Amino acid sequence: MATTAERLGIVETKVANLDEKIDDIKIDIKDVHDCLDRTGEVLKAQLQIMHDDSCRQHNELSCKIADLEKSKNKMMQYGLVAMAFAAGAGWIGNTNLANLLKFIGL
Repeated sequence: MATTAERLGIVETKVANLDEKIDDIKIDIKDVHDCLDRTGEVLKAQLQIMHDDSCRQHNELSCKIADLEKSKNKMMQYGLVAMAFAAGAGWIGNTNLANLLKFIGL
């Protein structure tokens, strides 16, 4: 059977091994923490790039929509003027000249 001194030596060896393993675990944890910090910085940079791209694309689409609305409104105005002209021309075409001059007051 092992003596107390031998048992104490074995326990001291195990404690020393545990201390080494704890130091290794601390180093691994520090490496993981550093990796997480780098990953966070990379993600922030990528999100900023994506945000800038999104804002740029939104502004481009906003300008295109504004141009389309201007064109649509312009065409609507031309159409209304053309319809009014056609209606006026049709009314004048169906009215004889004497009644038209009487209507105008001449």
